Amino acid sequence: MSGGSYNYLCWVTHHHPLLEKLATMRGDLDDMSTRLAELGYAPDAAAETEELLLLLRQWENRAQARVNRLADVWKAVEWWDSCDWGEDRVHEALAAYRGDEQQPKETP
Repeated sequence: MSGGSYNYLCWVTHHHPLLEKLATMRGDLDDMSTRLAELGYAPDAAAETEELLLLLRQWENRAQARVNRLADVWKAVEWWDSCDWGEDRVHEALAAYRGDEQQPKETP
């Protein structure tokens, strides 16, 4: 069988969104980085592949931290828009998100 040893990692640029596809191919990226390093004559390509893995991990960690901070705000807006909660819950969630010690302001 020809090709496909790394699940056609070489064609990842044809996928949109690229970040989503790369995230699903983390194992293949790691295997490719290792293989390039083993060659002995491709340390630059191995290092850049490894750097791509590090960037993916960094992005994931940063994104997760932001999602964790925003989740209650998103929930409050979503539940308000679906008539499960009132607007006051959005204000409360925003106050907690912002770290406000005071009570949320009433809407005019």
